[in-house]
Amino acid sequence: MKRKRTLFNRTFDIMVAVILIIFTLIVLYPLYFTVIASVSEPYAVAKGQVVLWIKNLTLEPYKNVFANKEIWVGYRNSIVNTCILVVYSLALTIPAAFVLSRKNLKGRRILTNFFIIIMYFNGGMIPLYLLVKQLNLLDTRWALILPVGFATYNMIIAKTTIQNTIPEELYEAARIDGCSVFRVFFNIVIPLSKPIIAVIALYVAVASWSSWFDAMLYISDKDLYPLQYVLRGILIQNQELKIVNIGGMDGQLVESMMRRQYMAEGMKYSLIFISSLPMLIAYPFVQKYFVKGTMIGAVKE
Repeated sequence: MKRKRTLFNRTFDIMVAVILIIFTLIVLYPLYFTVIASVSEPYAVAKGQVVLWIKNLTLEPYKNVFANKEIWVGYRNSIVNTCILVVYSLALTIPAAFVLSRKNLKGRRILTNFFIIIMYFNGGMIPLYLLVKQLNLLDTRWALILPVGFATYNMIIAKTTIQNTIPEELYEAARIDGCSVFRVFFNIVIPLSKPIIAVIALYVAVASWSSWFDAMLYISDKDLYPLQYVLRGILIQNQELKIVNIGGMDGQLVESMMRRQYMAEGMKYSLIFISSLPMLIAYPFVQKYFVKGTMIGAVKE
C-alpha cells in the first residue's frame, strides 16, 4: 500500500524544486545573456539595456565576425587539432590504464606512484619550451598536440574504472579460450569501457578547444593559430579600440570611432558564442556516458 505523503514532505519537495530551478537559472543565464547580447543592437548592449530580452535584433556582429578569414582558419585548426589530440590521448591513456589495472603486473605500485609524482612535479614551462624547440616542433601543429597528449588524472580515472567494471573472472575465461593480451584489450576492455572513454574524450576535447596559451608560446605562423588564440587577438584589438583618445578629431571621425567601439562590444559576445558552440553541440552526444563514467572512475581503488 502506497504511503500517503505528509504536508511536510510535499512542502520540502516544493522548496527543493524551487531552489534547483533558481540555481539552474543562475547557471544558464550567462549563456542566455551571451546569446541575446550577440544579436542585439551593440549600442544597447554597451549601455546596459540588454538584460532579459533582445533589443533591436541585428546580425551585424556575426556578419563582421564571419567576414574575418582568420576566424575560419582558426576553426579549421582547432577542429583538426582537437580531433588528432583526442585520438592520440586515448591511444596513450587507455592502454596505460589497462596495464596498470592488472593486479598481477610486477611493479604496479611503483609505476602508479611514478605517474602520480610527475602529475604534481614537472620541469615547468621553460624546459618544455626548450624541448619543443630542440625537437623542431616550433611553428608546427604537433607542438600543440604531442606535449599534452597524456594526462595522469585521466589515466587514473580510466584505470579505476577498468578495475571496478571488468571482473577478474572475465580475464580468466579469455585466457582459457586462448586470447592474447591484445585481443583481451580490444575485444573485452574497450567495449566495456565506453563510458570512461567518452568522458576522457570530452575532457581532452574541451581542454584542446579552449587552449590558447600553448599557441602563444609555440606558434608564430598565423595559418596555424587555433580559434581561441585568434579570438583572443580580436578581443584585445577591440579593447584597445575602446581606449583610443578621440579628443581633437572631427565629428564624423568621432562618430565612426564610436560606432566601431559599440560594434566591438557586440562582436565580443558573438565571438564567445561562436567559440562555445561546438562543445555545446558535442556534449549531448556523450552526456549519457558522462555521469556513469565519472562516478565509476571516481571510486577509490
